[in-house]
Amino acid sequence: MTNAKDAGSKDTGFGRRTFLEMATAAGAAPLAPALIGAASVQTASAQTAPAHHEETNHETERLAAYAAKLRYEELPAAVVQRAKDCICDTVGAIVYGAELPWSKMIIAHARRTSAAGRSSILGSEGSPVQAGAAALANGAMTHAFELDSLTKPDSGSHPGATVFTAALAVTQERGLSGRDLLTAFVAGAESMFRIGHATKHTNEARGFHAPGTTGPFGAAVAAGRLMGLDAAKMTNALGVAGSCAGGLLEFAHAGNGAMVKRLHMGRAAEGGVLAASLAADGFTGPTSVLEGEYGFLRVFCNDWDVAELTRGLGTEYFTLDIMLKRYACHITAHNPVEATLELRKEHKFTAADVNAITIAGNERMAKTNNIPAPADMMLAQYSIPFSVALSLYRDPIDPRSFDEQVVHDRAILDLASRTKMAVTPGQDRRNLVATVTIKQGNAGAADDAA
Repeated sequence: MTNAKDAGSKDTGFGRRTFLEMATAAGAAPLAPALIGAASVQTASAQTAPAHHEETNHETERLAAYAAKLRYEELPAAVVQRAKDCICDTVGAIVYGAELPWSKMIIAHARRTSAAGRSSILGSEGSPVQAGAAALANGAMTHAFELDSLTKPDSGSHPGATVFTAALAVTQERGLSGRDLLTAFVAGAESMFRIGHATKHTNEARGFHAPGTTGPFGAAVAAGRLMGLDAAKMTNALGVAGSCAGGLLEFAHAGNGAMVKRLHMGRAAEGGVLAASLAADGFTGPTSVLEGEYGFLRVFCNDWDVAELTRGLGTEYFTLDIMLKRYACHITAHNPVEATLELRKEHKFTAADVNAITIAGNERMAKTNNIPAPADMMLAQYSIPFSVALSLYRDPIDPRSFDEQVVHDRAILDLASRTKMAVTPGQDRRNLVATVTIKQGNAGAADDAA
């Protein structure tokens, strides 16, 4: 039986986080730290970049100018609502992530190294800290359990973990309003998503974790907007953010060290606050940091499209592309899980009936996310075979299904070993075909148009 899926299905529901949907203030009241305060509660070998010598059109400066002048009153209602949805979703992810051991390590570091401030580390007891420290901790906690938002079409960025956490920290630091926060979030998201699309998803082919590279730009724009940077200083903020971009995918291939994946979002948010703060004081960065000969696109990517940096700028809102995740696993596993569950519903089989599963997708899925025997829970969440196998034994919607003991579950490991990844020539990263063979033979085919 076979099911074809679009690997970026948008989840517009809130599920477990509905209780947070009113948490975001849209009015002009200052956002004090107590507003959302402490809760009780694929790597290919690096290649020489193609010789792209197209004339640039000051794209970095154009993005900066757009962000500096954006006003809340200009934002369509649907854009504001989508921003609120993402913010509420992010707060839920932070509260859940705050109790995890790797989050507690980062929280402890942030508190130990920060002076007293006005920005809260959410889900954690203790006094407010400096904005950069709060952004670091909240960004890492957002990404602590693979629950945070992305975009469809994929832009290689995580808006909640990088843009919102930086914006919240600066909003609290300066006593600004909910409308200020929302405007800054949209400015950062619109800039970051375009930068992500301009990479043509090739930064990960060079071994970089994409949201760790795009995140500092979005965070810098959001923070800079809240600091009142003009176009020139916003350009410098982007210029500095380029030197804060980073994050390596080696954890996915080494079979260890996956905690560092969570740190990538925190460092991106922190780097954005740093970049904007320095720019506010007159610190400069290259005005062609994105499109220049030795700028972000040419250094971090195998291929790129400079035109994407400003496509639809001011007329199209990519914030509407924000996608909320349904399962606590890497986004590349979402549609394989969904397709497998749809086949189970249609053909009425159980996990014990399954002889083999094949997931045919793109090269990144078959290489980077093909981890049938993960060493720990974090790599289990990053693994397509393991997540698919888990979905037939446990409820994948419940994040607690990915507990510390899951990597020792013999039944799940056995099925994961029989879940094979295949590359379909010409397949992009959004599509896949799932085929389940049951022990009595192939039960038929189900085709769900991608």
